[in-house]
Amino acid sequence: MMRSPSLSSISRSEKSLFPCLFSLLFLVAFLDSWWRAGVRPFAFFEKEGREHLWKFLTGMFPPDLSWNFLSLMFYPALETIQISIMGTFIAVIVGFPLGILGTRTFSVGGVLNEAEVAGSLSRLALRWSSYTMARGILSLFRSIPEFVWAFMFVRAVGLGAFSGVLAIGVAYGGMLGKVYSEIFEGVNLRPLEALQSTGANRLQIFFYGWMPQALPNFVSYTLYRWECAVRASAILGLVGAGGLGTQIEISMRMFNFSEVLTILLILFLMVAAVDYISAKVRAIL
Repeated sequence: MMRSPSLSSISRSEKSLFPCLFSLLFLVAFLDSWWRAGVRPFAFFEKEGREHLWKFLTGMFPPDLSWNFLSLMFYPALETIQISIMGTFIAVIVGFPLGILGTRTFSVGGVLNEAEVAGSLSRLALRWSSYTMARGILSLFRSIPEFVWAFMFVRAVGLGAFSGVLAIGVAYGGMLGKVYSEIFEGVNLRPLEALQSTGANRLQIFFYGWMPQALPNFVSYTLYRWECAVRASAILGLVGAGGLGTQIEISMRMFNFSEVLTILLILFLMVAAVDYISAKVRAIL
């Protein structure tokens, strides 16, 4: 009498087969991407590549450190910082409530919701619809790059810093909201259950149980996004969103590569300063 294979042996064979299939698919995808993307590792060492690269590098040095040019860069650098601050502020305003609604243990699942949704299909449907809508909006916001958002906002509100602020606010709002929801999902639920057992409502549970646990990671990732916003605000200037990016485009068009190097050095100092401030804030927390 033949014995059929057990479920455990089938599951073991599936587990042993999956790494092989995944490795094969990854290798095929890697080789196909290499071919379709036209990757040429030694392109810089070819004659034409060497000539263009040498022309660009020699044109960058020495950087233009004249007072006339540095004084002209003061306002664009200040505008870049202002765009990053206001864009990150709007991103927090957008991402924080959507992140809360997109947290499964807060909206629809877990022991904190069992008593409220038990026996109430309408309340459960409302919770799931708000949860699904929040996750969908967050996915939409972060799936479109800030560069594309800047194009749209430049058409809507015109050239200038405000379009860059809106682009960073919307794109980074989707990113922050997604990470906020994951941070909230990772908190320890036992203190929350203890608060619920004392009769605390949802707002009290959130502000006295959820938020204190999530605050260090919340602030750390927000500061990291602010650092990214400084770089992004410079890039968005290439489409007319203000800041140092506009000056980079002008200098590149005029082939003034020494001015480009100066602007890049200014941007490096700005990012380093933001990183230093972020580290100090994280140390306090």
